[in-house]
Amino acid sequence: MKIVVLDGFTLNPGDLSWDELKALGDCEIFDRTPPELVLARCRDVEIILTNKTVLTREQLAQLPRLKYIGVLATGTNVVDLAAAHERGIAVTNVPAYGTRSVAQATFALLLELTNRAGAHSQSVRDGHWSRGPDWCYWEFPLVELDGLTMGVIGFGRIGRAVAEIAHAFGMQVIAHSASAKTGPAFVRFVELETLFKTCDVVSLHCPLTPQTKQIVNADRLRQMKPSAFLINTSRGPLVDESALADALNAGQIAGAGLDVLSAEPPPAENLLLSAKNCIITPHNAWGTRAARFRLLHMAVENLKVFISGRPQNVVNPA
Repeated sequence: MKIVVLDGFTLNPGDLSWDELKALGDCEIFDRTPPELVLARCRDVEIILTNKTVLTREQLAQLPRLKYIGVLATGTNVVDLAAAHERGIAVTNVPAYGTRSVAQATFALLLELTNRAGAHSQSVRDGHWSRGPDWCYWEFPLVELDGLTMGVIGFGRIGRAVAEIAHAFGMQVIAHSASAKTGPAFVRFVELETLFKTCDVVSLHCPLTPQTKQIVNADRLRQMKPSAFLINTSRGPLVDESALADALNAGQIAGAGLDVLSAEPPPAENLLLSAKNCIITPHNAWGTRAARFRLLHMAVENLKVFISGRPQNVVNPA
């Protein structure tokens, strides 16, 4: 059995082992695969593992031996699921591997917006404290989370974990979800309009669908408090980036913390790269070693049980 990993570097830049996967067959691992090399690298394989390398209907039609695609992530929009289903190709994903890591990163972004520890540390290194007349100073408003209202959009595993951390900080928590309508007693479910108007922090944790694309747009940003923060550790296209840049530059909201953008890597002309009070991290909320270890192990388990005839985590069942 021939296995190919199309883009293994972000999952395993060298601090994990591929041995568990290599034990399952003839395995070739590429750090990255540009679109023009997908067919050449996959022509005779039965198993493909991919993280962000796209597999289209046209490509799948030219891979007659392919039986299985393992997505090295939770989201599966990189694979044409309908085309895979039509050709009898099983597609699996890895749910829940990064719940705590992403929730942690959500608050890393929020705490940087509210305490500016990184920015203040840099100002100290730049000599501002040494030259200053006072024993303390702050260059940005310092915001206490206790008593503020956190709005969580999407209440799956990560949304629920974020709500729990917010509650531990003393925040009030409200949520909106297309599916979940119940949760811990401290969470109140509301309509989107109420959430955007009410919250001091809006945090996105929903999947990207036609219904959620640009769920944060100019109209919704106008509904937010001028003191409110937006956090997105989910999917970049959930946000109308031009509208968000305009809102930040106009002081319409207080700040944004983003781990994802609509195009990754972002083009230099992306307006958010120069927007006021916008903190951006390079889609690495999921990337703790613990989360990546779980992801790799679970991806191998998905393949093992598929080979044994007991598939799990299949996202396009027959």
